[in-house]
Amino acid sequence: MNTEIQARCDEARRHAEAGDTARAGELFEEILGLGDIPERAQAALGLAVVREDAGDLEGARAADLQAIETGDPEYAPRAAYHLALSYERTGERDAALATWRRIVEFGNPAYLPPARLALAQLADADGDFEAAREQWELVIAEGDRRYTPIAAHDLAHRLLERGETARAQRLLAEVLREIDPAVAPHPYARLAVTMGLAHLDQAIGAFSAALDTEDAEMAPLAVELLARTLPLRGRSGAAGDVWAGGLADPVIGGQVRARLRREFGEPEPAGLWWEPLVEDAVQDGAVPALTGEVFGALDHLYSLIALRYAQGPGGLPDDAYDLLGEAVAVPGEYPWGSRLHASFAERLQAAMGSTEPVLPPGWPHEDQPIGDG
Repeated sequence: MNTEIQARCDEARRHAEAGDTARAGELFEEILGLGDIPERAQAALGLAVVREDAGDLEGARAADLQAIETGDPEYAPRAAYHLALSYERTGERDAALATWRRIVEFGNPAYLPPARLALAQLADADGDFEAAREQWELVIAEGDRRYTPIAAHDLAHRLLERGETARAQRLLAEVLREIDPAVAPHPYARLAVTMGLAHLDQAIGAFSAALDTEDAEMAPLAVELLARTLPLRGRSGAAGDVWAGGLADPVIGGQVRARLRREFGEPEPAGLWWEPLVEDAVQDGAVPALTGEVFGALDHLYSLIALRYAQGPGGLPDDAYDLLGEAVAVPGEYPWGSRLHASFAERLQAAMGSTEPVLPPGWPHEDQPIGDG
C-alpha cells in the first residue's frame, strides 16, 4: 500500500465527513485516475458515497461497480452492500437480488449475514419458503448478534403459520439462550413474544385434540379453554364455532353454558331478555361492540330526555311529547332494540291488567303514536 495515496484517501474522507463532498469527490477521482492500485476499491467506494450524498444516483452506482470489479476482499463487498441498498430503495428488486448474491460470493463475514437475510426476505416475498428458510438458517448458524434475532423471528413466524410449532419453539429457545436481555432488550422481547405465540399455538392444538374426549368433566373445560385462547391468535370466528358446538352437545351443553356465563352472575329476575344477546356476544368476541351500542343508546336517550329539563321548571314545552317519542324510538336502531320495545310493551300490558296488547304493532314509529299526547 502506498502511504502517500492512502493519506490522500484519508484526506478525501475527512472532507466528506466535513460536508465538502465536492472536494472529496475530486480527490477520490484523482486517486482512481492512477489506475490499478491497491487503493482503487477504497477510492471508488468513497466516490460512490459522496456522489450519492450529492444526489448523483447513477454516478454513485457506477463508482460502486468500479469498486466491486476490483474484487478487493474488504471494499468490494462494502461497495456491493452500498449498491444493493441503493437498488432496494428504488424498488429495483432483480438488481438488488443479483447484488446480494454477489456479496455472498465474496464471503466477507461482515456482510454475509445482512446479505443472506436480504435474500431470505426476497424469497419469502416470492412465496418460496424453502429458499427463505435456507438463508434464515444460515444467518442463525453464523450467530451474528445483530442479524440472528431478526432471522429467528422471521423464520419462527413462518414455521408457526405452517403448523411447525415444535420446530419454532426449539429454534426460539436456542436463540434466546444466546441473548442477554440486559444487553439486547428489544431483540429479546421480540423473540420472547414469539415464543409465547408458539406456546399459544401448542395449547390450541392440545385443547382441540381434547374436544372429542368422552370425559364429561374435561370436555366442557376443553371447549372453554380453546374458545378463550383462539381470540388471542386472532381467530374469534373459530372461537364462536367452538362455543356453538359445545352448547349444542346434548351431554355437555349445560356445563358449557355455565362456563360461558362464568362472569355473568345470577340475573334477578331470571330470564332477562338481554341475557341471550350477551351470551352471543361472548361467543363471537363482540362484547366490546355490544357494550358500545348499549352505552351509545343510553347516551342518546339521556340527551333527548334531558332536553325536557333544559327548558326550565315551567312545565313541559310544546314539543315535549315529540322529544320523548324520539327518545323511546332510539333503541330501534340497534339489533337488540326490538327486544327492548317488546319488553316495555309486555310490562305496560301487565301494569294495565290487559289481556290484549295495548300498543299498536311496530310501535314506536312517528306514524303510530300511543295516544293524543
